[in-house]
Amino acid sequence: MKLPMEFEQRVRNSFGTEGDVWLASLEEQVNYFAKHWGLTIEQPVHNLSYNYVTNVVDSRQTPYMLKLGVPDMDYCNEMETLRIYNGHGCARLVNENRESGAMLLEKLIPGQMLCDLSDEEVVIQEFISVWQKLRCDLPEDCDVPLITDWVVSLEEYQKLHWEKDGDLPNEKVQQALRYFHELNETTETLGLLHGDLHHENILYSQERGWLAIDPKGVGGDPCFDLVQFMLNHLMEKPNPKALLRYRVERICKLLELDKKHVLKAAIAMSMLYACWFVEDKHPAWIERVQCAQWFNEFLEETVR
Repeated sequence: MKLPMEFEQRVRNSFGTEGDVWLASLEEQVNYFAKHWGLTIEQPVHNLSYNYVTNVVDSRQTPYMLKLGVPDMDYCNEMETLRIYNGHGCARLVNENRESGAMLLEKLIPGQMLCDLSDEEVVIQEFISVWQKLRCDLPEDCDVPLITDWVVSLEEYQKLHWEKDGDLPNEKVQQALRYFHELNETTETLGLLHGDLHHENILYSQERGWLAIDPKGVGGDPCFDLVQFMLNHLMEKPNPKALLRYRVERICKLLELDKKHVLKAAIAMSMLYACWFVEDKHPAWIERVQCAQWFNEFLEETVR
C-alpha cells in the first residue's frame, strides 16, 4: 500500500510510536475489514489527514466509506457521537470496531462540500439546517468529553504565562475562561456537539440533503458549535470583519438566539482555537486572536 508521505508524517507527528505501529499494520487492517464486512476496496480519498479513508462497495455494489484511524480516545469519541446521532443530520455509522479503530460509513453522493457554494446567504442557511438537525441532549451515559475538558488547554496556558503575555494576550485568555465558565454554568441542558462543524465537514447527499461528517463529539452549550463555521473561509475574503459581522447577525436572527450569548461563545472558542494553534506552532493563532477581538467589538456594541 502506497501512502502519501505527508499523511505518514502527520500520523507520526501526532501519534509517535503508536502511529508507526498503526501505519505498519494499516494494509493488513484494511484487507481484514474488507473481507470481514464483505467489501471491495476502491480508491482512497485524495485528502487524507489523520485517518485512512477509502471508497468501498459491498456485494450489492452499494457504496460506502471505510475509515480507519489510530484507536485513541478522540477516535472512539467520533464513533460514539455518530452512534448517538444515528444519521440525524450526519452520515450514518453502518458498522464499527472500536478496538481496531475501524468504521464503515454511509457514502454521501455526490459529496459536494458546503464551501463549493458561492452564495453566502445560502451557505449560512444550509449550515443552520444541519446545525439544527444535529441538536440533541447529551445522554447521561455518553462517554465523550465536556467543553470544560477542552478548556484545560487555556488554563494550562494561563499558568505558564501568568506573569506576562506569551503569544496570547493574558487579558483575552482570562476573558475567554470567564465566558466558558459563565456559559457552562448558565446552560440548563448540555447538548451533544459536533465539535468541528464547518464548511468542509458538511457534504451534500442527493438522497438526504446537506449532512455533517467527522464529528469530534463534545458536551456543551450548543452555541459553541456555531463558531468554527463563522471563522472558516473568512480571512481570505476582501472584508473579513464585515463578513464575520454578517454571519453573526444572520445566524442569531435565523436561529432567534441572544446575540450576547453567541458572541461570548465565539470569543471563548476563538481563543481556545488560538491556544491550540500556538501549541502546534501554527501561525493561524494570530488570525484567531484577531477574530476574538472583532467578536469583542461586536459584543461591546450590543451593550452600548
